[in-house]
Amino acid sequence: MKKLFSIVMLLVAFSINAQDKTLPKIGTVTGKVLDVNLQQPLPYVNVVIKDVNQNIITGGITSEDGSFNVNQIPLGKSIVSIEFLGYKTESKTIEITNSNKNINLGTINLSESAESLEEVTVVAETSTIQQKIDRKVITIGKDLQTAGANASDIMNNIPSVNVDQQTGNISLRGNENVRVMVDGKLSNVPIAQLLKQIPSTAIKSIELITNPSAKYNPEGMSGIINIKLHKNTKLGFNGNLNIGLTNEVYAKFNSSIDLNYRNGKFNFYGSYGNNIGKYDNFGYIDQSNDNSRQDFQFFNNNKSHLFKVGVDYYLNDNNTLSFFTNQNIFEGNGVGTTNLSFPDQNLYQRQIFGSDSENNSGQYNFVYKHLFKDENETLDIEVDYNDFTNTEVADFNYINFSFPPDYNDFVDTERDQTTINVDYVKPINEDSKLEIGAEARLFNTDLGYKSTGQTFSSTGTIIPTPSTAFDYKRDIFSAYITFGKTINEKWSYQVGARAEQVKVEAEALNMFTDGTTQVLPFTNEYFQIYPSAFLTYAASDKNSYQFSLSRRVDRPGLQQVNPIREWSTPRVSSFGNTELQPQFTNSAEANYTRQLKKGSITTGVFYRIIEDNINRFVAIDRTNISAGNSILSYDNFDNTSAYGIELSSNYRPTKWWNFNASFDLYSQSQTGITEFIDANDLSTATVDDIETRKTEVENLVWNFRMFNNFKATKNLSLSLFAMYRGEEQGVQFLRKPMYFVNTGIRYSFMENNRATLSINYNDIFNTMRFEFDTDTPYPSTGQFNWESNTWNVALSYRFGGGKYRALQRKQRDDNESSGGGGFM
Repeated sequence: MKKLFSIVMLLVAFSINAQDKTLPKIGTVTGKVLDVNLQQPLPYVNVVIKDVNQNIITGGITSEDGSFNVNQIPLGKSIVSIEFLGYKTESKTIEITNSNKNINLGTINLSESAESLEEVTVVAETSTIQQKIDRKVITIGKDLQTAGANASDIMNNIPSVNVDQQTGNISLRGNENVRVMVDGKLSNVPIAQLLKQIPSTAIKSIELITNPSAKYNPEGMSGIINIKLHKNTKLGFNGNLNIGLTNEVYAKFNSSIDLNYRNGKFNFYGSYGNNIGKYDNFGYIDQSNDNSRQDFQFFNNNKSHLFKVGVDYYLNDNNTLSFFTNQNIFEGNGVGTTNLSFPDQNLYQRQIFGSDSENNSGQYNFVYKHLFKDENETLDIEVDYNDFTNTEVADFNYINFSFPPDYNDFVDTERDQTTINVDYVKPINEDSKLEIGAEARLFNTDLGYKSTGQTFSSTGTIIPTPSTAFDYKRDIFSAYITFGKTINEKWSYQVGARAEQVKVEAEALNMFTDGTTQVLPFTNEYFQIYPSAFLTYAASDKNSYQFSLSRRVDRPGLQQVNPIREWSTPRVSSFGNTELQPQFTNSAEANYTRQLKKGSITTGVFYRIIEDNINRFVAIDRTNISAGNSILSYDNFDNTSAYGIELSSNYRPTKWWNFNASFDLYSQSQTGITEFIDANDLSTATVDDIETRKTEVENLVWNFRMFNNFKATKNLSLSLFAMYRGEEQGVQFLRKPMYFVNTGIRYSFMENNRATLSINYNDIFNTMRFEFDTDTPYPSTGQFNWESNTWNVALSYRFGGGKYRALQRKQRDDNESSGGGGFM
């Protein structure tokens, strides 16, 4: 919040000049601030320490639970002033002596002033980057909020994060093995679909947890991306409304409304968001071994609706109950055309693909939080249940093909996940804290597949495609413990370990038309311990250092192990690999943060070793080798390593210009198996002509991005964003460089700037595309494009008012409190 942040910074500035340096600063004052009528905590209240002449010495703000702890108070008498907009100021006189250094003021009740002003949510004008002990926090200001309509649009503005604009997949430090959460919680809604549902104006901050501690679930090689949404727990009725339109080839609409009603012991909230639009994608692949070309054209018409309702019940100061449910409804219709041509043979073939899919997902979350006599001692119990159902019907039609004939696919998916966790936090003393917890995660998926098509058997004969039932079950039971301690206010450390027992059971049942069946069972059971360690050193107010170690795991996802054909073209079919093993990552990371007069700069280095690296694998289709077809799947490659450096900064050169910039460079070594055909004539090639080769690659990749915000007037600002993503060599593919430039304008109006209108023009030079070269299994070049050269118009309006009230609620996986009423 800009207003509160400015006040705190002002206090610090005053304290440097006003405090009496002749007196030792040995005192500490603590307490808790409550609303006198509701007896509920007040967060973000200013606590100002003044001398007897009313000169400011130091200060701070209250935390989410209304508590405060201000130190560095000099000997002698001081005045503690509790100040909050809309409330009467309360003052207390204290005296610090050598025998009485720590003073507890207990509970301080604030009453509303007769001149109470309506409060609104204050969002910082510009975004900031802050390095914390275990994460990098990007606070989303108005500049980034209007850089795109939704969360997916603004992710590319975040340091070290990239979004595949075709698939929606997110990568961190060049790796897609990353967990994405919203307010510390996972969702059954596909990530690409979910991010398009969250309006950019709903995002408070984005946390990049690149080396998580043992208290986090250990999935995700490159770490965790946690999207934190604005809280909405003000008294009375209030909310936000957002609408937007994006267009290039087709129009896309998104809108959302977020409502909240807070009164007494209850806080009710609800939200609705939608994303409706048509999408155009196209590309090509040239294959030189047989002089063929594939041209792709894809059209999608998607409609997605996300609902949320919830209630928080404050039993008393020490106990809180909370429940919410999310419901997502998605409907998608797609049409794709693949034209396969052989110019030398004057041959032209076409595949026409159509699909209709519907999926529904639900999340049901219950939390109980208990505060002990020591308000920093907490117990959290959470139960979270997710279910997901999907029905897809696809039809394939072929022109000028002798095989395969036209056919239909039918796929049904049912998935559920139950998570139960208990977390306990125990402060041992003022400098030490112990955290312990336990969790059970039960995941189950059933897929059914039927087809009217035909395929090749292992002997090369044509047979009807078998029906397949795939059942996948994974149970994880874990417990963790962490211990943290601060030494001399400059040094702090945290050590911990998480133990997990995992059991996986999978079974693929192929049912042939002659009544025979084929059962492909798979089981995997393993126990692992994931240790972590953090060390920080605050050399001064301007310089801080941090070092960390951790071990993590990437368990194969459902798409990666599902043996049912995900999609196919005349030359490529995509399948999962049921025997895929988890990969483990050992990481070390060091960071340095320097606070500047007009901004800050953070630099870091990292090194990681990846065991049994999971990666995409392209193999030759052995059922029809002469056709030059490929199978796209996943495999465990040999151990790999990666290291890199990151540099990020936010700076304000002038009053009218500020920018965020980041640069990252990483080196990665990979080893894998590639296949190729050792034959001069592909049409006569057999299985004996297939050869494998062990391939090792060393890769050096760099990326740069910069977001500029120019303030033209008090209410009008302009933005300019540029990004360059460097060339990347994989075991099988060389991904070529990509760059683009976006620009935008934002205008705020109405009372208290309640309304904001933004207009953005993205990829203004139309350079955003995915290009690649490969030699295996067939020498090919390709390129894929999407609707990147778009313009967007968005309007945001907030209404209602009231004073903030904090909700004492545990946020899973980030161990920070957050209120209800957010979009997710």
